[in-house]
Amino acid sequence: MPGDGTKLATTTNSPPPARLLDITRLIRRAGRAPTGVDRVVSAYLRHLAARPEPLFALVRTPAGYVLLGPEGVAGIAARLDRHVPWGAADALSRLPRGRPEAVRRAESDLRRLALDRCLPPGLPKMLRRHLPPGFAYLNVGHSNLTDRVLSAICHGAKGRVAVLIHDVIPLEFPRLQRPGTAEAFRAMLKRVRAHAHLVIYNTADTRRRAEAWMRRWGPPPPAVVAHLGVTVAEPGKLPGGFDPARPWFVTVGTIEPRKGHDLLLDIWDEMQRELGPDTPQLLICGARGWMNEAVFARLDRLGPDSPVREMPGLSDPQVAALIRGARALLHPSRAEGFGLPPVEAAALGTPVICSDLPAIREVLGDMPVYVPATDRYQFGKEIENMRQQQERPAIARGKFAPPDWADHFNVVLKLT
Repeated sequence: MPGDGTKLATTTNSPPPARLLDITRLIRRAGRAPTGVDRVVSAYLRHLAARPEPLFALVRTPAGYVLLGPEGVAGIAARLDRHVPWGAADALSRLPRGRPEAVRRAESDLRRLALDRCLPPGLPKMLRRHLPPGFAYLNVGHSNLTDRVLSAICHGAKGRVAVLIHDVIPLEFPRLQRPGTAEAFRAMLKRVRAHAHLVIYNTADTRRRAEAWMRRWGPPPPAVVAHLGVTVAEPGKLPGGFDPARPWFVTVGTIEPRKGHDLLLDIWDEMQRELGPDTPQLLICGARGWMNEAVFARLDRLGPDSPVREMPGLSDPQVAALIRGARALLHPSRAEGFGLPPVEAAALGTPVICSDLPAIREVLGDMPVYVPATDRYQFGKEIENMRQQQERPAIARGKFAPPDWADHFNVVLKLT
């Protein structure tokens, strides 16, 4: 296997003859608010499509694999960026039943724009028909990293595999995952170790943690650390649903167990008992995730006069406006691979109170107020200190320059 010493050379002095980007994740999540991982796949799609080397795209659908050529890539990118609407759903997209309409329409347009299609056993032949030997396959979304795909790339089509690992949280916190997630992630990481010619890590901390797991199964593949680019939206108009005349704190992210929403709700319960109507607002920006029924129930019980507001479905400019106007961004996460919301807040000049996690320290240094993860007392104390200040101690905008995509790709594309 490639991971056992038969990998093709990783370092190259010239670009590959073509690149193949896996966009399975973007199609499966069509019509949904983008997550941090979705934004990374989208950034790769936009950047690679603008380069002189031809860009192809691969998608796994229930009806088999779809290969897009450069023209098809441009067509799908225009739809994902909402410059062009998705077309009507075709008959094939109705199987299997029960899937979101947006996904069905996206898969239908994939087939309309496809350079080629095949059933799973035909993947190696399809890739050989259209891609030159030595092409670079990039998977940056943790989707479609199967034995079939990786073997077809490495052995069937003589390509090189580069995979971006965002974190190993499913292995570190299995109790906070859906049933089967940790086992599936472990199997995926084993396949990456066995097949990848290069692993890209978003932080040195993620690399350290992932390679510690990989060494249980053999030598880790060659690797590079490249901090993710952070594109901060220009703040727009404040959304409705809260009182902009009252101070507010904001937390951003999917409402899932590791993000610490339970800790914040406990703190706000205590503040309400002590401060009554002077309690600042807590604005929770993010969609509901999984395995967090107790938190969902607490949110469902919020009254119309509660200082806590759940605010899902906001646009990036609206979220940026809330962050810029907040007393602080709160991020009591139990684990992160990168930690995007604190970086965005610092770039907008907003103070950050967050868990003391190595990945966040690696990117932000000493800028945030760090608190041991899950320490409710210390989080509450720092929030109260910030609340009592007459004026928010804003970070001067421009003082902190977040990582950018140009630097990321300057590192990555020298090796892929």
